[in-house]
Amino acid sequence: MAVDPLIELRDVNKYFGELHVLQDVNLTVGRGEVVVVIGPSGSGKSTLCRAINRLEPIHSGSITLDGQPLPEEGKALAKLRSEVGMVFQSFNLFAHKTVLQNISLGQVKVRRRKKHEADRRSRELLDRVGLADQADKFPAQLSGGQQQRVAIARALAMDPKALLFDEPTSALDPEMINEVLEVMQQLAQEGMTMVVVTHEMGFARSAANRVVFMADGRIVEDRTPEEFFTAPRSDRAKDFLSKILKH
Repeated sequence: MAVDPLIELRDVNKYFGELHVLQDVNLTVGRGEVVVVIGPSGSGKSTLCRAINRLEPIHSGSITLDGQPLPEEGKALAKLRSEVGMVFQSFNLFAHKTVLQNISLGQVKVRRRKKHEADRRSRELLDRVGLADQADKFPAQLSGGQQQRVAIARALAMDPKALLFDEPTSALDPEMINEVLEVMQQLAQEGMTMVVVTHEMGFARSAANRVVFMADGRIVEDRTPEEFFTAPRSDRAKDFLSKILKH
């Protein structure tokens, strides 16, 4: 059990029609922890991640951030989403705005920073993710890996308490994956609280404090990377690992 809980899910259930996507899910993420969520397609991983900042409403149970229940709507929900940043598979950058504008916009609109303050912070973050020279370009002028690093910088610009990653490398060409994982690895080393849905087992082994394995909408295992990868307890996990690690 985490010593200092930041995110807590208790008996969370979620349906899409008659499909029971999350089934009595219980999960605690401690401050500064990196929790990597893995499992077969359709196991509920992305839905779990999206539920944490209310991109997907839940049908029963509770989710708290820093001991406070997640708000349902309005300004409180917007504030929550600034405190729990989300990095998507598809980047979600504004095509008609420059890289700098993409990162500064939320700071001005939500954090109420002055434009020059937001731009300064944006340039600092671009330097941090290795893109200091790309500030005035538009997303279409960047590679997929560069766009995803911009998306990470945009999430960091809101000074979040935690970052959620929903398969952040799955839309990237293989040669671009490492440049994104290196940024994520650095964030993990700096103590950022992270929930990462991914198929990148190397990242799970090296960066995670815990690996959560999901199947059929349930958390089947929640263990350290060493325990999970060397001695999985469940047949589902053993089968999953035998397929995904066989190459």
